[in-house]
Amino acid sequence: MQIGIIIIGDEILNGSRQDGHFIFFKHLFKQHGLQMAWAQYLPDDCDTITRQLKQSFEEKLPVFVTGGIGATPDDHTRQACALALNLPLQAHPEALKNIEAISIRQGDTLNSPSHLQRAKMAEFPKGAALIPNPFNNIAGFSIKEHYFFPGFPKMAHPMAEWVLNTYYSKNFFQHQITAKAALVDGVPESRIAPLMEQIEQKWPGIKTFSLPTIREDLPNDEQIHQYRLEFGLKVWDKDCENLPQAWHEALHSLKQLGATKITLLENSSEG
Repeated sequence: MQIGIIIIGDEILNGSRQDGHFIFFKHLFKQHGLQMAWAQYLPDDCDTITRQLKQSFEEKLPVFVTGGIGATPDDHTRQACALALNLPLQAHPEALKNIEAISIRQGDTLNSPSHLQRAKMAEFPKGAALIPNPFNNIAGFSIKEHYFFPGFPKMAHPMAEWVLNTYYSKNFFQHQITAKAALVDGVPESRIAPLMEQIEQKWPGIKTFSLPTIREDLPNDEQIHQYRLEFGLKVWDKDCENLPQAWHEALHSLKQLGATKITLLENSSEG
């Protein structure tokens, strides 16, 4: 299963705060045998968020969204979600009850400006479900497999884990990606591109990849003329039976194309 992520916040885009979500979600998904489908960084702009949410709702893919669900004027995510789905915002009874308890503990009456401002964080698009927040009990929400968390990692991350365990445990480790890779010296990408196409045509289900790397072990004036590629094949587990033969043929072809050195990477073998 694949999951998209949207990370919202001007402070991340302008560099005043470092993103604490991407690496966490990447590892979280991997720990459960899931995969990140894509990642987007968006500003605190209602039109931009609305436009991107409309697109992601149409894709019918689970999406985790962080940031912008507070109650200050620069928080637009709740409103953008409602606009993207053409739904009204309305107070979620349980989320509102939690916020009322917080206001009372802090000495605010339920008609005070402070509480009324805080209560906006219980307004979700109509039909949304609550996502519990173990840090301060101010909930996030979910609708149409989109899951909305606060921007604070300390809040968002346990909420994301709760979502996976609650809604997607049956999808854990259903499929795994198996890959074989090697560092290949002496062959430019332009020369191996036809080989990559041939492999994918001959072996449906097998995907090729090629990542150029810089020869840091060489003087600067020689690096651009010395080709090194990280070349590999990857498959979902259901296609693994074809991988050893495909990999063996790929290594043989790389040598024929002029590879001067092939260094197998971890968990790779000639098969």
